[in-house]
Amino acid sequence: MMYRIVKKEVLAENIYLFDVKAPMVAKSAKPGQFVIVRIDEKGERIPLTICDYDNNKGIVTIVVQAIGASTMKLSRLNVGEKLCDFAGPLGKPSEFIHMTVEELKNKKYLFVAGGVGAAPVYPQVKYLNELGIKSDVIVGARNKELVIFENEFKELGCNLYICTDDGSYGIKGRVTDVINSLVNQGEKYDEVVAIGPMVMMKFVSMLTKKLGIKTTVSLNSIMVDGTGMCGACRVTVGGETKFTCVDGPEFDGHLVDFDVAMKRQNMFRDEEVRRLHHSEGCSCF
Repeated sequence: MMYRIVKKEVLAENIYLFDVKAPMVAKSAKPGQFVIVRIDEKGERIPLTICDYDNNKGIVTIVVQAIGASTMKLSRLNVGEKLCDFAGPLGKPSEFIHMTVEELKNKKYLFVAGGVGAAPVYPQVKYLNELGIKSDVIVGARNKELVIFENEFKELGCNLYICTDDGSYGIKGRVTDVINSLVNQGEKYDEVVAIGPMVMMKFVSMLTKKLGIKTTVSLNSIMVDGTGMCGACRVTVGGETKFTCVDGPEFDGHLVDFDVAMKRQNMFRDEEVRRLHHSEGCSCF
């Protein structure tokens, strides 16, 4: 079975949104889960967090940041072209999926999205919104051009705070500055959900630990195989070894050893650079 691309949209530089016809995945998908994509029979497995899903239309939405050889190749595909594999949904769904509406109505969530992290945050905010629960959302980016999903969050009616490192849009500063500001203004949160660059999640977790706010992070960015077989996504959580793809991808941010996780994330960077240059016909490596 092949999976047809029915929509492609450029969200920002090197960031693309794809709607893929995958009825079985759409039927079972839940916020927090991911899919494994293979472009063709010789392609590597690409773990991508599910950004949205429509069971009625059989559509699953993914967002791809073109930073490596495979994601660059994926980003060049167009509407009408097909993917060899689109396996999922995989991973454990977000914790609040298992809570009742009454339990959720007694909680206030703050979602913190850094860069492309806005994509996996969106289905979580949307899920709660469909239950009549409004959330606060912080979206952080380096500059205005890299802010994504602003309109989508606004359509959900959430309290949206945008910040940029250079001050070109929204609040000038980092997401931690906005968290501090909201708490100092008297906002009380039962849980923070932070998804984005590893270093961002680390500092958000450090801050929320001081503030005494439960925090969940998603470590999807270090997944490779997506099934627990390769062991590349091993992380230390509360002193125990966990596999991001089968035990997560979401974990208690106050228990994650981010330094170890960031070292693991960088393990394959040099190899990925070599593969990217090779795919582009560069012989300098």
